[in-house]
Amino acid sequence: MRIIAEPSEIVDGTRAVIAMKAGPFWTRWVAEHQDCQPGAGFSDVQVKGPFARWKHVHRFSKAKGGASQLSDEIDYRLPFGFLGSLIGGWLVKKKLERTFNYRHAVTKSDLERVASEPGGNGVPMQILVTGATGMVGAALEAFLRMRGHRVRRVTRNPSRRDDVRWDPNAGVLDLSEDDPIDAVVHLAGENIAGGRWSDERKRRILESRRKGTRLLCETLAKRSQRPGVLVSASGANYYAAGTDRPQDESAPRGTGFLSGVCEVWEGETGIAERAGIRVVKLRLGVVLSPAGGALAKMLPAFKLGVGGRLGTGKQRMPWIALDDVIDIVHRALRDERYTGAINAVAPEVLANASFTSALAGVLHRPAIFPAPAFALKAALGREMAEETLLADLALEPAKLRDLGYPFRYPKIEGALAYLMGVSASEVRKRDQS
Repeated sequence: MRIIAEPSEIVDGTRAVIAMKAGPFWTRWVAEHQDCQPGAGFSDVQVKGPFARWKHVHRFSKAKGGASQLSDEIDYRLPFGFLGSLIGGWLVKKKLERTFNYRHAVTKSDLERVASEPGGNGVPMQILVTGATGMVGAALEAFLRMRGHRVRRVTRNPSRRDDVRWDPNAGVLDLSEDDPIDAVVHLAGENIAGGRWSDERKRRILESRRKGTRLLCETLAKRSQRPGVLVSASGANYYAAGTDRPQDESAPRGTGFLSGVCEVWEGETGIAERAGIRVVKLRLGVVLSPAGGALAKMLPAFKLGVGGRLGTGKQRMPWIALDDVIDIVHRALRDERYTGAINAVAPEVLANASFTSALAGVLHRPAIFPAPAFALKAALGREMAEETLLADLALEPAKLRDLGYPFRYPKIEGALAYLMGVSASEVRKRDQS
């Protein structure tokens, strides 16, 4: 789903507007808040949307040991009366169960992290984020706001009052010297998997990172009040493919196109580093989320039971759950021990065949339709296929291990079950059957 509009606070009469996708179709949902009692609960009632009736009551109450209990009660009726209930009743109930399994797991995990961290939330920060409308950026913004921070998005198309407009190609970044900025997260860059690689597309991929990072870092370096930290995204493709052992942050870069892109991307952050800003370069593995990226592209085929391994399936793929990425970024903003290149990958070294088997198992589907290497090369081009889907990359999160970072999802089965809203007990039952 996508949030189209939301109120600054939840009080009676305010409305939220959400775009929701069902198959290939998008529908708009307008919900009005009612029965708002600060600290106790509220309701949202559908004004416009796919249901004949919908009322969702959120209740918050005290529990033993200083804990809190969150309860959700939903009163709904499907369209088309008895026929709608007969055809779609079971499916809707199942989707709602998975949705709230996921939402409750997110809420519980986030709040437990707040309670476990030294100093809790600490002092709220003013944080600038590029790429905030992307998959990682949107989730990061929501998490940072939940933690009490103020987030300002850097975007080509400002739509909010505190958005910052930029155009790296024109060298424009409308950031006032008077705007307080404590930290910056840089995620922007041309989508690597957005289309077949032509010479022009490769140029855009490289230059978007070079120009955007240079413009951002030069602007930050010139400020009289510089931010304390810049967390800048990079990629696991920095390293060489086909190594015998997993590579830590000290390993040299590879020789492919994406290795060169990562080197340029990281190199431009030196401008900020020389200005005294602490720089963290996150070399991200495949970020898993059903909201976008590689997993979202795989899901339709796997849900239909026609998914399978890519190529031989022996190639190792560095991966990480979206929630761990968000958590690592937040820690990097506050913890001065986070500096330099950091492999943001799960500790489990995983072959593509093992990944596809795990995904099929969570979805309770077969995974018997492989995509041959020659077909992937024909569809994407040899270079793009070999550097993305067929790349054999083995990484280890050595710095995160040394920093004592506690992964939320160190194993693929747990990560996929959580992301798909499937409980661990449900996965075990399926395995036993």
